[in-house]
Amino acid sequence: MTSTVLTQPAPVNQPPSASELDRARLYLEQTHNGVIGAIKLLSEPQWTFQPAPDRWSIAENVEHIVFVLEIVLGPIRDQLAAAPATPANPAYSQIDDIVIGRFPERLAKFPSPQPPAGGFARSEALGRIAKNYARLNEYLETTPDLRHHTIEARPLKAVSNGVFESMDGYQWILAAAAHTERHTKQILEVIAETDFPGR
Repeated sequence: MTSTVLTQPAPVNQPPSASELDRARLYLEQTHNGVIGAIKLLSEPQWTFQPAPDRWSIAENVEHIVFVLEIVLGPIRDQLAAAPATPANPAYSQIDDIVIGRFPERLAKFPSPQPPAGGFARSEALGRIAKNYARLNEYLETTPDLRHHTIEARPLKAVSNGVFESMDGYQWILAAAAHTERHTKQILEVIAETDFPGR
């Protein structure tokens, strides 16, 4: 007589808690308001001003922000949905903290997957940022399995020195907002240039 061994599936992370949802909501609001506040009153010469040949204009920074928001909301969201459920990660809150605390830092540099052309008008950029942030909020509020699936995240691997390599859906939402914060800081650096138009 053979015995049958029943194996239990590995537990997956629980949905984001109320405090985690509140944290993400607040961070989305702060980063959205930050970038809008930085660009909404710019003139056209300020919008397109390039401080040096190897540095991005504000228009290019904003185009890149929009590009990354739409990557997270499109291909990355699709990859997460198709990924198998992953075992619970006891370090998930530590990864949350790394994403919010380290991704916006301007010390580490990451290559852009697509160099911006700077072709957005400011009005178009404002509309697309608002639309994408609304979609990020919808993703946060309507996806109960945000913690259940992970995919590789090269920026996380870089800032954690290879200790962590994958992020779940909740962390990708935080990362999209952290990326906006990072480039808002870059925009403010451009505005602080001594030869910035209108100063």
